[in-house]
Amino acid sequence: MTGFEFTKSVERWGVFEVSVPGYSAGNPFEDYEIRGTFTSENETKTVIGFYDGGGTYKVRFMPGFEGAYQFEISGSFSDQVYSGSFEVTPAGTDNHGPVRVAPACHLAYEDGTPYISMGTTCYVWALQKEEIQEKTLKTLAEGPFNKIRFCIFPKHYIYNFNEPVSYPYEGTPCDSSNINEDNFIMFGDSSILPGNEWDFRRFNVAHFQHFDRCIQSLMALGIEADIILMHPYDRWGFSKMGTENENFYLKYAVARFAAYRNVWWSMANEYDLFFHKTIMDWESNAAVVCKYDPYRHMRSIHNCMNMYDFSRAWITHCSIQRTDVYASAELTDKWMAQYQKPVVLDEINYEGNIDNAWGNISGQEMTRRFWECSLRGGYPGHGETYQHLQDILWWSHGGELHGDSPARIRFLYDILKEVPGTYLHRVPDSWDGLCGSNDDGSCLLFYYSYFRPGFRKYAMPEGAEYEVDVIDTWEMTITPVGTYSGKFKIQLPGKEYMAVRMRRK
Repeated sequence: MTGFEFTKSVERWGVFEVSVPGYSAGNPFEDYEIRGTFTSENETKTVIGFYDGGGTYKVRFMPGFEGAYQFEISGSFSDQVYSGSFEVTPAGTDNHGPVRVAPACHLAYEDGTPYISMGTTCYVWALQKEEIQEKTLKTLAEGPFNKIRFCIFPKHYIYNFNEPVSYPYEGTPCDSSNINEDNFIMFGDSSILPGNEWDFRRFNVAHFQHFDRCIQSLMALGIEADIILMHPYDRWGFSKMGTENENFYLKYAVARFAAYRNVWWSMANEYDLFFHKTIMDWESNAAVVCKYDPYRHMRSIHNCMNMYDFSRAWITHCSIQRTDVYASAELTDKWMAQYQKPVVLDEINYEGNIDNAWGNISGQEMTRRFWECSLRGGYPGHGETYQHLQDILWWSHGGELHGDSPARIRFLYDILKEVPGTYLHRVPDSWDGLCGSNDDGSCLLFYYSYFRPGFRKYAMPEGAEYEVDVIDTWEMTITPVGTYSGKFKIQLPGKEYMAVRMRRK
């Protein structure tokens, strides 16, 4: 059958795709539906498909098991029903499946491998010139990050006045040639300029095909794609298209992207700056994502000043921006206790030197916050906002990193990967210092932040021997100092950002 193509073999948690011809009269995005049912001896799933332009419809599926699968594609898109079979092979070496919530408010891949999230933010890296996109992927390939937050919609904000390489809808944008720092309006009705003409029921297929490629590139690097579905920084009108059009868009986005194992859903960046939307509007949006995502990807919503109720059933984890000017990572265990869910601090400020307080902490302070969050059992997020002659700031555009913290974040990540069982929680009686321990207490990490002890006394269980290392988290050195048991004293250099690691022999 002409135009009927499908993947013959795919690895477990890979992307199976079938393409079929269908009707193109009227508005194919809205007038027709397509669905696929996939069956093996271990599972049966029905998923929705999408129109991909040029009279072609697609259905994507992420198989959760190995072995033989059969499929059937049907719907109003065609009078024809399509069927076939394919084989699912074992997952590749670096394929551990989608990330899930693990016991005790932690994260793990579906195959049980612990997932230690070391995230970063590049809001619209995918909408920059190709040269910057390529630099971003190169930087990510060489860096410590295994999750990245980014938007589908373009962004209008300081250092973000350029037009994107594409738009999500068919239509024409407003004239923004006179937008600059002097006449910039941050967000709200007045920031949406006149002259936008969009058809919110017709998607620009090329825009979404590009995001397919971006997600695939991140998957190849082992990086989770934390997709921000909506945000308020807008001059084009995408933040004000109404709940009905939002839900239409969300259904399409889920149909396209849900089969990628590395996808996370972030309903919004700074949801509370959508002043026209109610909590019920957000709940309606979330219901669409839950309904059409059969794989139960990670789901959350991100705040500015007002926390969402992360205890709601559809939310898998807390996606938090600090609300206090100073405190951030220090509140990790408080939020874990409050919400009983993994705490992902997606914004603990940005390393940089712009004028805003959220964008000018030092690399030392960013590194400190990563240690504080990690040893309390949470998952920290990085960002960078150094001034740039062409206004190419990592936090929004990607490109290259200029800060001091990424190398130290890699150093921390390598230490955390060596923790048996990996999952850390704060030892509650470490009252004048921070101590993180794994479940059985065989590995302890003491962190002294900006305090400067010249020595520390410890009391460990009698009969148990511990190999002790002194760690300089800034200089990135690990110095073994011997094996100890019972009560003992460890000499320290009296400088900031020191840690002590104890591993039971």
